[in-house]
Amino acid sequence: MAELALSVVLPAHNEQDYLEAAIVDLVKGLRSRDHAFEIVVCENGSSDATAALATDLSDRFDEVRTLSAARPDYGEALRAGFLAARGRVVTNFDVDYIDLAFLDAALQRLGADDGLAAVLATKRGEGADDTRSAGRRIVTAAFSAVLRLGFGLQVSDTHGMKVLRREPLGPIVATCRFGSDLFDTELILRAERAGLRIEEVGVTVRDTRPPRTPITRRIPRSLAGLAKLRLVLWQERLSRRR
Repeated sequence: MAELALSVVLPAHNEQDYLEAAIVDLVKGLRSRDHAFEIVVCENGSSDATAALATDLSDRFDEVRTLSAARPDYGEALRAGFLAARGRVVTNFDVDYIDLAFLDAALQRLGADDGLAAVLATKRGEGADDTRSAGRRIVTAAFSAVLRLGFGLQVSDTHGMKVLRREPLGPIVATCRFGSDLFDTELILRAERAGLRIEEVGVTVRDTRPPRTPITRRIPRSLAGLAKLRLVLWQERLSRRR
């Protein structure tokens, strides 16, 4: 099929109460911008009516198509969506957090600089306004500090919205091995280590509903995952030197 200008990847797990409104608003907003676009809904392991609703929305809107996975995994859903995307540029939103102003700013930067590979939305960098609870802000800051000190991360944030050029980043997405909470982090770390240029745009972040996973569960899971990721990246570096 023909390449499009833009692909939007939208992970969806148990989103029956939010998905339709998100898709309707997204289609309307993107049509008004005259983008040749697609929306890839990546349903993963839903136990409610999300899968059926996603199929219905793909029937209603020509720009919408659906992928489904049996197991709930946000990172794997993102990865599958990026790999299935047909757009020259690929962005990701969450069902409850769609920011077309960020997309506009990121596309403008990519259009002005052919050497730029990605634009990230940052909750911590210049121009950002993080209005979430103090606990979530502290966890984000601590996670970023671990990545900066332990991995040499150069950007301020890895989780959240991204706008990526598919040509340079597609092969990196394909090599990513971690899902769940760490896909975003692995992708950006690998992109930096490949020498790709990345910029950030500050965004406003608000809690619109309670977190899906309590912080007390995410912290140990993320730390264990980071330890495994560090080992994998170290082993890969050693193998390249041999």
